[in-house]
Amino acid sequence: MEKPKVNYDKLFIEELEKIKKSGVKPTLLLHVCCGPCFTYPYTLLKDYFDITIFYNNSNIFPESEYHRRLNELKAYLFSIGVNVPIVEIAYNYNDFVLDLLPYSTQKEGQDRCRLCFEKRLSQAFAFAQENGFDYCGTVMSISRFKNSQILNQIGLDLAKNSSKTKWLTADFKKNGGYEKSLEMVKECKMYFQKYCGCQFSIRPEVKPAK
Repeated sequence: MEKPKVNYDKLFIEELEKIKKSGVKPTLLLHVCCGPCFTYPYTLLKDYFDITIFYNNSNIFPESEYHRRLNELKAYLFSIGVNVPIVEIAYNYNDFVLDLLPYSTQKEGQDRCRLCFEKRLSQAFAFAQENGFDYCGTVMSISRFKNSQILNQIGLDLAKNSSKTKWLTADFKKNGGYEKSLEMVKECKMYFQKYCGCQFSIRPEVKPAK
């Protein structure tokens, strides 16, 4: 029997309310895959968290695309006049892709994507723990092609044995979040990529994740 879906947007709102009542602005290590996916989530998070961006996206192919997305993120931060620190992990696609090769023929949203999420979010959470962050999260749930159930379950599993760092559950595509991010991208004339990242995702239209 399929597990009932969790309303991660509701949990997100409840967590923000707790933080607001506490009067304390906790630290958040936020995994960011690209500038467009950062736009709307940042508007929701900036008043509640002291944010540091974690850019560990060796899944992106080719390397020029990796740097283009990172530079677009930096340009966006500059355009809105904020100085959010960015922790960049060295690009290494050749090593990253080895675990994905057995799933190269799969459609997007299956085991290959889950493994890619696990690799990047595990690295992000480990960094958050080692550096004493209160929360760790990701902006990826803003995408219609990213399954928030999978993303948040990975994060919650990582946080099970953590005494310091909590996983910030969220589903940023809810409440028109995806559409709002598109409006912001258009307004800022941002580069909007046509595929998720790895070489196997460079293909015709795929069905959005539910």
